[in-house]
Amino acid sequence: MKIVKLSEVNGSEHDINSENWRSRRLLLRKDGMGFSLHDTIIRAGTETFIWYKNHLEAVYCIEGKGEVETTEDGKVYPIEAGTVYALDKHDKHLLRAEEDMRMVCVFNPPVTGKEHHDENGVYPLIEDDDE
Repeated sequence: MKIVKLSEVNGSEHDINSENWRSRRLLLRKDGMGFSLHDTIIRAGTETFIWYKNHLEAVYCIEGKGEVETTEDGKVYPIEAGTVYALDKHDKHLLRAEEDMRMVCVFNPPVTGKEHHDENGVYPLIEDDDE
């Protein structure tokens, strides 16, 4: 069994901060679960373009309020505590936070923890945990 405490991830190499969000990566590929699990804060007043070309992501909002817009069709989906959205088609999307939003995110395939969004909003597919 593996036990991970958010307090132990905060401030570690698995606590990734950007201007728009902060992702605390709780479970990674090396943990062997077949998915990765993240506790992420999306900062109020931000808009982030994201395209998980190489990953599927499910997101459960547990705090806050915002919206997701799928850029291919312009559909806008309100997000609030208790809402799940699943990017089951590698959807290109804009994530907007009206308030700080706290999200629980699951990625398949799991991320290694070394990924960062590129200029297209994409996480690269890293095949080796040592890369």
